[in-house]
Amino acid sequence: MSPNAIGAWRIVVDDLSGAPIRALLEQHFAGMLANSPADSCHFLDFDGLNAPDVTFWSIHRGDELAGCGALKMLGAAHGEIKSMRTSDAFLRQGVAARMLDHIMVEARGRGLKRLSLETGSGPAFEPALALYRRYGFQDCEPFADYKPDPFSRFMTRML
Repeated sequence: MSPNAIGAWRIVVDDLSGAPIRALLEQHFAGMLANSPADSCHFLDFDGLNAPDVTFWSIHRGDELAGCGALKMLGAAHGEIKSMRTSDAFLRQGVAARMLDHIMVEARGRGLKRLSLETGSGPAFEPALALYRRYGFQDCEPFADYKPDPFSRFMTRML
């Protein structure tokens, strides 16, 4: 079956140049800002997602954009999950789990020993928190350059 066949999932490194991925990220940015104060939003903008220490992927089903996610290198043994987002048309179809699996495999392949993330703390973030808990992530103290914030949740797991 070709990668573009209907129903086939594919995950690709994305350069953020396409209109669909830019629109999904704009929706992601707006969603973060709608559910947390601006100074508590720690998403990477387009330039941040194109930084040398970040790998950004999009996930597609057939020719449709289903979601995205990124891995930011924090050091030789520690990485951070960034910009996990599922397109509305693909909610509750396993997109985030596929992307998280991919990021974890990639992190292990790079020799990382620990994977962490920061996400929001309100009700809008409960589905994401539940996913991360299912994958063994546990609450932790702020890491990297983060500071304690009542609107942020910090999670980590060993790989």
